[in-house]
Amino acid sequence: MEWFLANWELVARLSLDHLRISVIPIVLGFLLALPLGWLAQRFPGTRGLVLGGVGVLYTIPSLALFMLLPPLLGISVLSEANVIIALTIYAVAIMVRTVADAFASIEPHTLRSATALGYAEWGRFFSVELPLAGPVLLAGLRVVAVSTVSLVTVGVLVGIQSLGYLFTDGFQRKIVPEVFTGVVMTFLIALLVDALLVLIGRLVLPWSHLAKKPVEAGA
Repeated sequence: MEWFLANWELVARLSLDHLRISVIPIVLGFLLALPLGWLAQRFPGTRGLVLGGVGVLYTIPSLALFMLLPPLLGISVLSEANVIIALTIYAVAIMVRTVADAFASIEPHTLRSATALGYAEWGRFFSVELPLAGPVLLAGLRVVAVSTVSLVTVGVLVGIQSLGYLFTDGFQRKIVPEVFTGVVMTFLIALLVDALLVLIGRLVLPWSHLAKKPVEAGA
């Protein structure tokens, strides 16, 4: 606690940087995974190719990916964009299968009923399929969020400031409270992002929350 109180400004700055770098890949990963997962479910012939391809991406070690992306994209190894793009790739790799499973969980008769009511394909997607897949999508996004918050710490190896700095600096200087502070703050940021996603889920998908409440006697 003494180390934290003496260095709280540094911890606060690194925490804000960590949160900012985390949020971007989470959002981008979801937006990119959504059409890919839908494609894999909508056209079964593409499922193996899409899911297999993104699965291979997740097996690439993060440090290796940090080294591979710059020459391919023409960016600096030490740039923040390098880390954000790498983390977005990992987020997509995790999220695509969840998206495919979310849309596959929708009952076929529900889709047929929507079509019979006059929904065009895109109208049915936004008005019927996406809301029904929402709870599963949210669950997958929460997993992506926790994973991303954790992976951001690796960015310190290519010079990106985050809570990972407390790990490397603490290890090098043998300051255990510094390392412990980094662990605790990373955990708290993961909890914060997860809580925000739950709150957003309750606002955007209120029916999924209400469906879990037990029906009161006499209601």
